[in-house]
Amino acid sequence: MKIIELQKKIGTFHLNVNELSIEEKKINGVIGSNGSGKSTLVKLIAGLLKPDNGSIDYGVFNMRDITITAQRPYMLHDSVLNNLTYPLKIRNQKVSNEVISEWLNKCGLLGKEQQFAPSLSSGERQKLSFARALIFKPKVVIIDETMANLDPDSLAIFERTILDIQKTDPITWIIVSHQPGQIFNLCDCIHFMENGGVLCSGSPHDILLNKKNPTIAKYMSSYMIKNE
Repeated sequence: MKIIELQKKIGTFHLNVNELSIEEKKINGVIGSNGSGKSTLVKLIAGLLKPDNGSIDYGVFNMRDITITAQRPYMLHDSVLNNLTYPLKIRNQKVSNEVISEWLNKCGLLGKEQQFAPSLSSGERQKLSFARALIFKPKVVIIDETMANLDPDSLAIFERTILDIQKTDPITWIIVSHQPGQIFNLCDCIHFMENGGVLCSGSPHDILLNKKNPTIAKYMSSYMIKNE
Protein backbone atom coordinates (compact mmCIF):
# COMPACT_ATOMS: atom_id res chain seq x y z
CA MET A 1 0.00 0.00 0.00
CA LYS A 2 1.47 3.35 -1.07
CA ILE A 3 0.36 6.85 -0.14
CA ILE A 4 1.45 9.73 -2.34
CA GLU A 5 0.98 13.48 -1.68
CA LEU A 6 -2.03 12.84 0.54
CA GLN A 7 -3.66 16.00 1.88
CA LYS A 8 -6.62 16.69 4.12
CA LYS A 9 -7.62 19.92 5.83
CA ILE A 10 -9.93 19.79 8.86
CA GLY A 11 -10.44 23.19 10.46
CA THR A 12 -7.00 24.60 11.18
CA PHE A 13 -5.34 21.18 10.91
CA HIS A 14 -3.64 20.19 7.66
CA LEU A 15 -2.48 16.65 6.94
CA ASN A 16 0.24 16.49 4.29
CA VAL A 17 1.86 13.09 3.74
CA ASN A 18 4.20 13.26 0.77
CA GLU A 19 5.01 9.55 0.61
CA LEU A 20 4.34 6.57 2.84
CA SER A 21 4.55 2.82 2.28
CA ILE A 22 2.59 0.40 4.46
CA GLU A 23 4.35 -2.95 4.52
CA GLU A 24 2.12 -5.85 3.53
CA LYS A 25 1.66 -8.67 6.07
CA LYS A 26 3.59 -6.70 8.68
CA ILE A 27 2.60 -4.93 11.89
CA ASN A 28 2.92 -1.22 11.14
CA GLY A 29 2.89 1.23 14.03
CA VAL A 30 1.81 4.86 13.75
CA ILE A 31 2.97 7.01 16.64
CA GLY A 32 3.38 10.67 17.50
CA SER A 33 2.13 13.43 19.75
CA ASN A 34 -1.51 14.49 20.10
CA GLY A 35 -2.71 16.34 17.03
CA SER A 36 0.04 14.99 14.78
CA GLY A 37 -2.48 13.48 12.36
CA LYS A 38 -2.46 9.79 13.25
CA SER A 39 -6.22 9.27 13.39
CA THR A 40 -6.83 11.44 10.33
CA LEU A 41 -4.34 9.37 8.35
CA VAL A 42 -5.87 6.01 9.23
CA LYS A 43 -9.42 7.27 8.65
CA LEU A 44 -8.34 8.28 5.16
CA ILE A 45 -6.84 4.83 4.59
CA ALA A 46 -10.05 3.19 5.86
CA GLY A 47 -12.19 5.32 3.57
CA LEU A 48 -13.95 7.10 6.43
CA LEU A 49 -12.62 10.43 5.16
CA LYS A 50 -12.02 11.59 1.62
CA PRO A 51 -8.69 13.25 0.81
CA ASP A 52 -8.56 16.76 -0.59
CA ASN A 53 -5.60 15.79 -2.76
CA GLY A 54 -3.26 12.86 -3.33
CA SER A 55 -3.81 9.16 -3.68
CA ILE A 56 -3.77 5.87 -1.83
CA ASP A 57 -2.71 2.90 -3.92
CA TYR A 58 -4.17 -0.11 -2.13
CA GLY A 59 -2.34 -2.58 -4.36
CA VAL A 60 -3.87 -6.04 -4.00
CA PHE A 61 -6.40 -4.85 -1.40
CA ASN A 62 -9.90 -3.48 -1.82
CA MET A 63 -12.08 -1.71 0.72
CA ARG A 64 -13.88 -4.91 1.71
CA ASP A 65 -10.53 -6.29 2.86
CA ILE A 66 -10.04 -3.42 5.34
CA THR A 67 -11.49 -2.96 8.81
CA ILE A 68 -10.93 -0.36 11.52
CA THR A 69 -11.50 -0.27 15.26
CA ALA A 70 -11.55 2.83 17.44
CA GLN A 71 -10.91 3.74 21.06
CA ARG A 72 -14.64 4.42 21.48
CA PRO A 73 -16.12 1.82 19.12
CA TYR A 74 -19.63 2.18 17.78
CA MET A 75 -21.99 -0.56 18.88
CA LEU A 76 -25.09 -1.42 16.89
CA HIS A 77 -28.22 -1.07 19.02
CA ASP A 78 -28.51 -4.82 19.06
CA SER A 79 -27.22 -7.87 20.89
CA VAL A 80 -23.59 -8.79 21.46
CA LEU A 81 -24.02 -11.72 19.09
CA ASN A 82 -25.48 -9.64 16.27
CA ASN A 83 -22.73 -7.05 16.67
CA LEU A 84 -20.09 -9.75 16.44
CA THR A 85 -21.58 -11.39 13.35
CA TYR A 86 -22.55 -8.20 11.50
CA PRO A 87 -19.42 -8.14 9.27
CA LEU A 88 -20.19 -11.71 8.23
CA LYS A 89 -23.76 -10.87 7.28
CA ILE A 90 -22.89 -7.92 5.06
CA ARG A 91 -20.27 -10.05 3.28
CA ASN A 92 -22.48 -13.14 3.01
CA GLN A 93 -19.94 -15.15 4.96
CA LYS A 94 -20.67 -17.95 7.38
CA VAL A 95 -18.63 -19.35 10.24
CA SER A 96 -19.34 -22.23 12.57
CA ASN A 97 -20.91 -21.80 16.00
CA GLU A 98 -17.60 -23.02 17.40
CA VAL A 99 -15.76 -20.08 15.84
CA ILE A 100 -18.33 -17.64 17.22
CA SER A 101 -18.07 -19.19 20.69
CA GLU A 102 -14.28 -19.06 20.48
CA TRP A 103 -14.31 -15.32 19.83
CA LEU A 104 -16.88 -14.68 22.55
CA ASN A 105 -14.83 -16.69 25.01
CA LYS A 106 -11.62 -14.91 24.03
CA CYS A 107 -13.30 -11.59 24.82
CA GLY A 108 -14.86 -12.78 28.06
CA LEU A 109 -18.34 -12.41 26.59
CA LEU A 110 -19.41 -16.03 26.43
CA GLY A 111 -22.86 -16.20 28.02
CA LYS A 112 -23.57 -12.56 27.16
CA GLU A 113 -24.61 -13.21 23.56
CA GLN A 114 -28.06 -11.67 24.00
CA GLN A 115 -26.99 -8.70 26.11
CA PHE A 116 -27.61 -5.26 24.61
CA ALA A 117 -24.15 -4.39 23.27
CA PRO A 118 -24.19 -0.66 24.16
CA SER A 119 -24.73 -1.64 27.80
CA LEU A 120 -21.33 -3.35 27.99
CA SER A 121 -18.48 -1.74 29.88
CA SER A 122 -16.02 0.34 27.84
CA GLY A 123 -13.42 -2.44 28.03
CA GLU A 124 -15.94 -5.06 26.92
CA ARG A 125 -17.00 -2.87 23.99
CA GLN A 126 -13.38 -2.52 22.92
CA LYS A 127 -12.88 -6.28 23.04
CA LEU A 128 -16.12 -6.91 21.14
CA SER A 129 -15.05 -4.36 18.53
CA PHE A 130 -11.72 -6.14 18.16
CA ALA A 131 -13.40 -9.54 17.69
CA ARG A 132 -15.93 -8.05 15.27
CA ALA A 133 -13.08 -6.64 13.20
CA LEU A 134 -11.30 -9.98 12.95
CA ILE A 135 -14.08 -12.57 12.67
CA PHE A 136 -14.44 -12.19 8.88
CA LYS A 137 -10.66 -12.59 8.37
CA PRO A 138 -9.77 -9.20 6.89
CA LYS A 139 -6.50 -8.60 5.09
CA VAL A 140 -5.87 -5.16 6.61
CA VAL A 141 -6.72 -4.25 10.21
CA ILE A 142 -6.45 -0.68 11.46
CA ILE A 143 -6.41 -0.28 15.24
CA ASP A 144 -6.95 3.37 16.15
CA GLU A 145 -6.16 3.53 19.88
CA THR A 146 -8.45 0.56 20.59
CA MET A 147 -5.87 -0.83 23.00
CA ALA A 148 -5.65 2.39 25.00
CA ASN A 149 -6.71 2.25 28.65
CA LEU A 150 -7.28 -1.50 28.64
CA ASP A 151 -6.49 -3.48 31.76
CA PRO A 152 -3.32 -5.61 31.52
CA ASP A 153 -5.21 -8.89 31.01
CA SER A 154 -7.31 -7.48 28.16
CA LEU A 155 -4.27 -5.89 26.57
CA ALA A 156 -2.48 -9.23 26.71
CA ILE A 157 -5.42 -10.83 24.86
CA PHE A 158 -5.16 -8.24 22.08
CA GLU A 159 -1.42 -8.59 21.69
CA ARG A 160 -1.43 -12.38 21.85
CA THR A 161 -4.20 -12.56 19.23
CA ILE A 162 -2.28 -10.28 16.88
CA LEU A 163 0.93 -12.28 17.23
CA ASP A 164 -0.89 -15.61 16.85
CA ILE A 165 -2.45 -14.44 13.58
CA GLN A 166 0.95 -13.30 12.30
CA LYS A 167 2.44 -16.72 13.03
CA THR A 168 -0.25 -18.71 11.21
CA ASP A 169 -1.72 -16.50 8.47
CA PRO A 170 -0.11 -13.04 8.51
CA ILE A 171 -2.11 -9.97 7.54
CA THR A 172 -1.38 -6.24 7.40
CA TRP A 173 -1.82 -4.24 10.61
CA ILE A 174 -1.78 -0.49 11.13
CA ILE A 175 -1.71 0.24 14.86
CA VAL A 176 -2.12 3.77 16.19
CA SER A 177 -0.92 4.11 19.76
CA HIS A 178 0.43 6.57 22.33
CA GLN A 179 2.35 3.78 24.03
CA PRO A 180 5.91 3.55 22.66
CA GLY A 181 6.66 0.44 24.71
CA GLN A 182 3.78 -1.43 23.15
CA ILE A 183 4.63 -0.24 19.65
CA PHE A 184 8.30 -1.12 20.17
CA ASN A 185 7.53 -4.69 21.24
CA LEU A 186 4.70 -5.40 18.82
CA CYS A 187 5.49 -3.72 15.51
CA ASP A 188 7.78 -4.63 12.63
CA CYS A 189 8.02 -1.03 11.43
CA ILE A 190 7.06 2.41 12.74
CA HIS A 191 5.89 5.64 11.14
CA PHE A 192 6.45 8.66 13.39
CA MET A 193 4.10 11.58 12.71
CA GLU A 194 4.51 15.24 13.59
CA ASN A 195 2.53 18.33 12.53
CA GLY A 196 0.42 16.46 9.99
CA GLY A 197 3.26 14.70 8.22
CA VAL A 198 5.37 11.59 8.52
CA LEU A 199 8.66 12.61 10.08
CA CYS A 200 10.37 9.25 9.55
CA SER A 201 9.77 5.54 9.08
CA GLY A 202 11.84 2.52 10.04
CA SER A 203 12.31 -0.27 12.53
CA PRO A 204 11.20 0.25 16.15
CA HIS A 205 14.83 0.32 17.25
CA ASP A 206 15.91 2.86 14.64
CA ILE A 207 12.97 5.20 15.24
CA LEU A 208 12.18 5.15 18.95
CA LEU A 209 15.78 4.92 20.13
CA ASN A 210 16.97 7.68 17.82
CA LYS A 211 18.28 10.21 20.36
CA LYS A 212 19.77 12.34 17.59
CA ASN A 213 16.33 13.41 16.36
CA PRO A 214 15.16 16.18 18.75
CA THR A 215 11.45 15.65 18.04
CA ILE A 216 11.58 11.93 18.81
CA ALA A 217 13.89 12.45 21.79
CA LYS A 218 11.48 15.03 23.24
CA TYR A 219 8.49 12.75 22.64
CA MET A 220 10.15 9.78 24.32
CA SER A 221 11.35 11.93 27.21
CA SER A 222 7.83 13.24 27.74
CA TYR A 223 6.42 9.73 27.69
CA MET A 224 8.96 8.54 30.25
CA ILE A 225 8.19 11.47 32.55
CA LYS A 226 4.44 10.85 32.34
CA ASN A 227 4.88 7.18 33.20
CA GLU A 228 7.37 7.45 36.06
